[in-house]
Amino acid sequence: MRGVADFTDFFVIATGRNARQTKAIYDEVAGRLKQENGLSPRSTAGVADATWIVADYLDIVLHLFTPETRGFYRLEDLWSDVPSVEVEAVAG
Repeated sequence: MRGVADFTDFFVIATGRNARQTKAIYDEVAGRLKQENGLSPRSTAGVADATWIVADYLDIVLHLFTPETRGFYRLEDLWSDVPSVEVEAVAG
């Protein structure tokens, strides 16, 4: 997002299989960022419904989607002029 948007440097976009998994991913990411780096999001939205969770960490905005919601909003198409990096899922 650097050079394209002033409000953040990076979008991290991920997809869970369903709302329950999306919420679990958010809980894990937020918990680790707080425990390991002392970071808490400035704001969050969508945690209760968990079809699209947004967590604003200022320099990074985390977007967690269910497949249907990600397909509907298509953020990658909306921001297609921004370079992207694909990262494989890591278990562990």
